Amino acid sequence: MQEIIIIAYLLLVLLVGLWAGRGISGLKDYAIAGKSFGPLVIFATLSASFIGGGFSMGNAEKVFLIGITNIIALWGFSLKEILVALFIAPRMEQYTEAISVGDIMELHYGRGARIFSGVFGVALCAGILGAQVGAMGYIFNLFLGIDRVTGVLLGCGIVITYATIGGMRSVVWTDVIQFIVLAVGLPLTLYFGVKSAGGLDAVIQAVPASHLSLPSSLSGWISLAALFITFLLGETLVPPYLQRLFIGKGAGDVVKGTMFSGLFSIPFFAVTGCTGLVALALEPGLNANLAMPFVIQSALPPFFQGVVTAAVISIIMSSADSFLNSSAIAFSNDIVRPLSRKQLEPHKELLLARMTTLIVGLLAILFALSIESILDILVYAYNFWAPTVLVPLAAALLGFKAHRRCFIAGACAGIIATVLWNTVLSTPYNIDGLVVGCFANLIVFFLVEKVFSENNKAE
Repeated sequence: MQEIIIIAYLLLVLLVGLWAGRGISGLKDYAIAGKSFGPLVIFATLSASFIGGGFSMGNAEKVFLIGITNIIALWGFSLKEILVALFIAPRMEQYTEAISVGDIMELHYGRGARIFSGVFGVALCAGILGAQVGAMGYIFNLFLGIDRVTGVLLGCGIVITYATIGGMRSVVWTDVIQFIVLAVGLPLTLYFGVKSAGGLDAVIQAVPASHLSLPSSLSGWISLAALFITFLLGETLVPPYLQRLFIGKGAGDVVKGTMFSGLFSIPFFAVTGCTGLVALALEPGLNANLAMPFVIQSALPPFFQGVVTAAVISIIMSSADSFLNSSAIAFSNDIVRPLSRKQLEPHKELLLARMTTLIVGLLAILFALSIESILDILVYAYNFWAPTVLVPLAAALLGFKAHRRCFIAGACAGIIATVLWNTVLSTPYNIDGLVVGCFANLIVFFLVEKVFSENNKAE
C-alpha cells in the first residue's frame, strides 16, 4: 500500500506540474507567472519552498544529536521571514519589471553587480538544491529500497521535468499541493511517534537531559547565537524567496503571505525537531540522518506511512523545484542577458532557462553526494550569499542610496573575511564564517559610502 500511495502521489505532482506549465511564452512568464497570486497561495508556495530537506530531516538529525537548541537556532529563519514581511515586502511594488535579484542590483549598482549576483545566486541555488537532492536519496532508499544514488537520480529527474517545462506556474501549483500534504503529514509523524514511544513523559525520560536544556556555558550561548544569526542571514532575500515577492497581485498580498509563512514556520520547526527527540527515545543508536524516516517507518500505521512519506517527499521536491527555477532565472537573466551583445529572442531565452535547470540539477547531484549532513550542506551554501550580496541588496530595497564602489568594497571584504575565518582560523567558537563575512561586508559597505559622501561634499 505504501509504495502505491507514493507512486500515485509522484504521478499526481508530475501531472499537475505539466498541466500548470502550459502556454509559457517567455522568460518573464517563466519567472514570475504573471503576478497573479493571492496571499494564501504565496503563503503556501513560500512555506513549501523553504521547508526543504534541511529544515525537516536535517532539523530532526541535529536535534537527535544536540537537542532543542537547534530548534531555537532555526527560529532565526522565522524571525527573518517576519522582518521581510514588515520591512521589505511593502516596498516591492516599485520594481514592477523585475524578475530577479540581478534586475534590482543593476538598477542600484550597475551591470557588474547584476552579473556578480547572478553568479553567486546560481552557486547558492545549486548548494541548497544539493541539500534537497541528498535528502531524496535517503527517502527513496529507506521506503522504496532503492540505493541512494538511484534515488537521487529518480527524485531529481521528476523535479527537473516539471520545473523545466512549466517554470514558476508549475512550481507554485505543485507547491500548493505539496504544502497541504506536508502541513498534515509532519504533525501526524510527531503524534504517532510520541504515542509509539509511550507518551510525552516517556520521551522526556528517555532522552539525555542536555538535549532538553539551553546552553550552560558562555561558549555554548555564543555558539547558539552564532547559529541563530546564521539562519537569520543565510537565506535572507535569496533568489527563490525574492521571486515570491514578485508574484503577488499587490503589495498587500505579498505582505500577508510572507507574514503567514514566517509565523507558520515557528511551530513547524518545533514539530520537525521534536521528531528527532522521538527517534532518539526509540532508537538511540540510530544513524542521525535517518531520524525522521525511522519514526515514520516504525511508528505509523501502513496507510499513514504512505501519506507521511509522500509528505516528506513533498518537502524535498517543493524546495528543490524552487531553487532549480531560480538558478535558471539567475543564469539566464543575470548572467547571459547582460553579457550578450544583442538581446536574445523570447523563445531562445526560455530555452536557455530550461537548459540551465538540467545543468544545475546535475551539479546539485554531485554536491549532494559529496557531503553527508543535509543541514551542513545548507550552511556551506549560505557562504555564497550572505557575505556578498545580502547587504547591498537589503540596503537597496530599504531605500538606502549607495555608490557601486560600496558594493565592490563590501563584497570583497565579505569574501575575504569568510575565507580567512573558515580556513585560516578554523571557525573559532563554532561561529560560521558567513556571520563574520556578512558583518565585514556591512561595516565596509557603509564606511566606504561615508568616505565617498564626505569627499563629494569637500569637492
